[in-house]
Amino acid sequence: MQERSEQSMKYTVAIVHDWLVTNAGAEKVLRALVDVYSDADIFSLVDFLSDDERKVVIKGKDTKNSFIQNLPFAKTHFRNYLPFFPKAIESLDLEAYDLIISSSWAVAKGIKKHTNQLHISYCHTPIRYAWDLYEEYTSNLTQPKKFLVEKSLDYIRKWDLNTIGRVDYFIANSYFVSNRIQKTYHRDSKVIYPPVDTSAFSLRKNKQDFYLTASRLVPYKKTKLIVEAFNEMPDKTLVVIGMGEEYEEIVKIAKPNIKVMGYQNDETLISYMQNAQAFVYAAIEDFGIVPIEAMSCGTPVIALNIGGTAETVVDGVNGVHFQEQTQADICSAVERFETLVFDHEAISNDAQSYCTNRFKDEIYEYVNSKLFNA
Repeated sequence: MQERSEQSMKYTVAIVHDWLVTNAGAEKVLRALVDVYSDADIFSLVDFLSDDERKVVIKGKDTKNSFIQNLPFAKTHFRNYLPFFPKAIESLDLEAYDLIISSSWAVAKGIKKHTNQLHISYCHTPIRYAWDLYEEYTSNLTQPKKFLVEKSLDYIRKWDLNTIGRVDYFIANSYFVSNRIQKTYHRDSKVIYPPVDTSAFSLRKNKQDFYLTASRLVPYKKTKLIVEAFNEMPDKTLVVIGMGEEYEEIVKIAKPNIKVMGYQNDETLISYMQNAQAFVYAAIEDFGIVPIEAMSCGTPVIALNIGGTAETVVDGVNGVHFQEQTQADICSAVERFETLVFDHEAISNDAQSYCTNRFKDEIYEYVNSKLFNA
């Protein structure tokens, strides 16, 4: 770390993050970037972190934000200003920096730069609602909202493609996302998996007779589908941790073998992860940090063989794959899981390869390879 600090003093660094409103997966990447580049200035469309979140995510640092920060109702409805996002990110002045690192899943990668600056974009995904999930975001809308949203997303698409040249090098958070970058932007990318705080999720070899799923209870996470599958397996216990828009519906449909716990603190979540015989996950994720946290506890993962979990879950070694997001596939995977024997210590050991220090080292080495060998 001392060598990193001495090296970073030789150039000025700006870190650009789409928006700061919560401490989720992308913010874990940002926190690690701030650890590596402690003198960096941080830019974002908006910053509405609480004081406690600010201490955790960006070490209490101040941020430099776009004009959207001060628009009416931005704190609760900033996403409604989506058509202004391109102009807002372009309005940020990064003229004074040698190195720009963007942490982007929306518009951060479109930051303006001049020819003497190096811009490396850590891409969580090309903008989902403008590309892969365009139909999903627009299909259920009614007029005139549908017309307005489609026009906004068409504009975002064109802008997104027109700003590809502002990125010198892309880093993808998985091979799944690397393929998306190639498909959408026709650009190559280096894969560096996100940081996972594996030290907080310690091994427990003795497992109990229940399954666990934990996530935000929103449609694309497919938690409701997992609950429906376990409704068909009344002899198996499922614990559900998380809150979100589907919470009430999930509580309503859950049968007696399913315990819906809502939001739980980290200590409780980790305890359930350590004790579960398996962690069940049905979302198509860009990477998927939570399954790695479960594996760090020595807990096998039953997951979809698409997206990030297709890369991190090895069937029969640290978990079981299912092929489609259906009740039948989940039930079959659970049944097959119970015929297998897993080495919990080996699962935990393998999960350490995703640790935070590994991410910091890989990022630092890659950035330096481009910064000093250009």
